[in-house]
Amino acid sequence: MPSVPAETGLMDREIVIQPRHPWFSLDFRELWEYRDLLILLIHRDFAVKFKQTILGPAWFILQPLLMTLVFTVVFGNIARIPTDGLPPILFYLSGLLTWNYFAQTVNATSATFTANAHLFGKVYFPRLIVPLSVAASGVFAFLLQLALFTAFWIYFRFFTLAGDRFGVGAGLWSLPLLLVVVAALALGIGLWMSALTARYRDLSHLVPFLLQLGMYATPIIYPFSTVPPSWAWVLSFNPMTPLTEAFKMALLGQGLVTIGGLGYAASVAIAVLVTGMWAFHYVERHFIDTV
Repeated sequence: MPSVPAETGLMDREIVIQPRHPWFSLDFRELWEYRDLLILLIHRDFAVKFKQTILGPAWFILQPLLMTLVFTVVFGNIARIPTDGLPPILFYLSGLLTWNYFAQTVNATSATFTANAHLFGKVYFPRLIVPLSVAASGVFAFLLQLALFTAFWIYFRFFTLAGDRFGVGAGLWSLPLLLVVVAALALGIGLWMSALTARYRDLSHLVPFLLQLGMYATPIIYPFSTVPPSWAWVLSFNPMTPLTEAFKMALLGQGLVTIGGLGYAASVAIAVLVTGMWAFHYVERHFIDTV
């Protein structure tokens, strides 16, 4: 019987199927191959958030502006909490810049599994793409709010008598690096919370409460310089404290910033991000089976 020739090219291929690493696997090349999906998800975050709204992306500006006005009236005029001689609007806006990005990233990332279960069950792609898209899309909101802050900064600096009380700090060049640290910290915490809420759904109600407590444990509505020493060391354990102070130093020239504090914040951010990716990877392998 004559032999049947194999199809051209099939005998030249060798497919190797092997299991992933048992406890952790992060393929950066695979993430890069899905960069088009990342861009699509970033666009989706904007489309879903502002679909059927009147003002659209203007809410990115209105939200911190309204919060700043409330803080100015309640904490500045009624409670008489000092702002280190800075115009209250600039003081509160500079603190909200970092906190809003951090809180929104944590809040959105923590719902990765529960909000995308229908998508995860239909098609394969690196699940880490979803929280990465949240962190990336938040940068655009940060830039819009930074533009709002810049407009107020120019007004108070050149058109009011308070202009000689503040100025651009020497660390202005470090803003992108500081934002990267904040993003890493927020993404790591969000990954941890997404892993936990995938197993225990009721923990999702705890995230907004913890973020609210975290805001009061961060020098946003009060200057860190007015905190008594007996409590200052407690707030120093919050990694957002040195990051917030560094932003104020860069944007306004005032803030208690130390190399040790920034090193501590960066170390915590890296540790939380690495362990958060491990927890996220551990849960994603079995999440669909338990939905």
